[in-house]
This record gives sequence, structure tokens and C-alpha cells, in this order.
Amino acid sequence: MTTWLNMSLQDGASPIMEQLVFFHDHVLMIMLMITTTVSYMMITLIRNKQTSRFMLEGQMIETTWTIAPAIILVFIAMPSLRLLYLMDEVHNPALTLKAVGHQWYWSYEYSDFTKLEFDSYMIPQEEQQESTFRLLDTDNRIVLPMNSPIRMIVTAADVLHSWTIPSLGVKTDATPGRLNQVSFSINRPGILYGQCSEICGANHSFMPITIESVPAKHFINWASKMSE
Repeated sequence: MTTWLNMSLQDGASPIMEQLVFFHDHVLMIMLMITTTVSYMMITLIRNKQTSRFMLEGQMIETTWTIAPAIILVFIAMPSLRLLYLMDEVHNPALTLKAVGHQWYWSYEYSDFTKLEFDSYMIPQEEQQESTFRLLDTDNRIVLPMNSPIRMIVTAADVLHSWTIPSLGVKTDATPGRLNQVSFSINRPGILYGQCSEICGANHSFMPITIESVPAKHFINWASKMSE
């Protein structure tokens, strides 16, 4: 999860998020190069007092500043399109989880198990413990196996919501009457936090998302107990 004065992205907990962080750094370096070059040229032009009455055209420089931006855009577009393809692809999911947004809580259904569904509410401030985070912890956490492809189906029962986990690189709108699908894989154990990212009413800030990533064996034991 993010911390105070954190100026960078959260540590990636999925392969997609790690690739998104790499892509962010890649584009940032290109922007730094462009900013440095343009700033140098502007400062040089401002300080240069030389003029020429015979300079009417410069075909070489015009060709250069036309082709160079096109090449830079190719270096940005290729990894971007690759990432878009990887984020949309669903690879034989091992588990399907359905999330339904309500005002103002989430309901979850494990489609591969019978009778495994629950509501997830934010823990009120007066009931919090020292180990919980204000406005982020829930009474019922989502438990998911690590290193397993997960298919997430997101919808809403009333108004627009958005199911978002920044450390997974996942943000999917929950629209009434529509099923949106996203896939991800968690590559490390731990607790991941997120929040609804679509303004959905007065208590929009109070419907957090908490995922507990565990080994597959622990997940099976948990699912067996919850299904009894």
C-alpha cells in the first residue's frame, strides 16, 4: 500500500503492474530527454544575438524535427500496445470471482464454489484495532490464491462504482446491468488494499477493498470452511 510522502507508484504485486511501472519509467525518461533538448535549444536561441539576412530555409533541420517525433512515438506506442493486449487477455483462469457494488459496500461471489459469497463492509472507526488501517480495512477480506490466474467479473446493483486495486494495476468500472471482466495474477503473499474509484454518493469514500493473498493450500482450506 502507499505511504506518506510517497512520490512513486506502489510496488507491483502482479506481473501486469510491474510492466506498467517499467512502462511509466520508460516514458518518463523519454519526456526527460525531450524536455532537456527543448530547454537547451530555447536558452540557446534566447542568448544568441547572431542574425542572418540570407537564411531562408533549413531543409535538414525541418526533416529532422519531423522524423524524430515520429520515431519517439513509435518507441512509446509499441510497449503501450503490448501492455494493452496483455491486460485484456484472459488466460484459462483458475478461479472466477464476481464483485457487485452497492451503496456503499461490496458483495463477492466465488463462482467455482457453492454457497461461497459474502458482503464486505468497511470496519467502523470505533471498532478498529491497532493492526487495522483507517478507511481501508474490511470486516470480510477477499482471499485469493497467489500465482494463479484470476478472472474478475465486476458489476453494480444501483449506481456506477469502480473496483480498483492499485498494486495489481486493476481498475474496472462496475456498471448496473453490465458485466465487465478483468484478469490478474498475484505474485506474492500479503494484504492488498483498494477503494471505489468512481464517485457513487455520499459514502463513496467508505467502501474499501481488501485482498488477502495466500498460498493455494491455505486458500483451499479457507474455501472449505466458508462453504460449510
